[in-house]
Amino acid sequence: MTKVELFEAIRRDRHVQQKSVREIARDRGIHRRTVRQALESAVPPARKRTEREASVLTAAMRQLIDAWLEGDREAPRKQRHTARRIWQRLRSEQDFRGAESTVRRYVGRRRRELGAGRKDVTMILVHEPGAEAEVDWYEAAVDFPGGRQTVQVFAMRACYSGREFHMAFPRATQRAFLEAHAQAPRDSKSSENTQLSGRGRRAAARGLARRPTSATVGPTSGADRGR
Repeated sequence: MTKVELFEAIRRDRHVQQKSVREIARDRGIHRRTVRQALESAVPPARKRTEREASVLTAAMRQLIDAWLEGDREAPRKQRHTARRIWQRLRSEQDFRGAESTVRRYVGRRRRELGAGRKDVTMILVHEPGAEAEVDWYEAAVDFPGGRQTVQVFAMRACYSGREFHMAFPRATQRAFLEAHAQAPRDSKSSENTQLSGRGRRAAARGLARRPTSATVGPTSGADRGR
């Protein structure tokens, strides 16, 4: 039911059925103020629009923001303007009454256009032969004469050539780590610059255990993909 139809029904209830204002409000579930408005005029009053101050950024404000952002490019990182700080300065210095989101959208767009806070960085990785290697452990199921068992496999990969070395042990201990490191091919070893994964670090940090017995699980190294 539209507002006009509601007003017509209210006036009919009052003039035809002789209902009181309270009865009409109760029966139709509306406020008595609405009933009185309908009795005063068959045309509903125009909806009042809230008078709000302009919330747009003027050209002068945009120029001021651009100047602040340009200055931030030379300023230390901790002294640069955030979008919230810019909004606060506009409110206090320019009597801006708009929303923070309005300023945030403009600042974000201008920063992308200016390239502020972003720098393209290129890292060139250069590995010397035999200088670095990556180490990790993984589990493997091995079929022994007495049945299938789960073993811990030491894996080393040379950063320069990509050559791999694998050696299996009953447990991933520090003793196993040192033994496998000593048995690795010469061009894969790096006693000073071995990069350990999570399990490799944990195994290397444990106390020395009794010397494990190694088990062979197929090929122990991959083909050298030298440069």
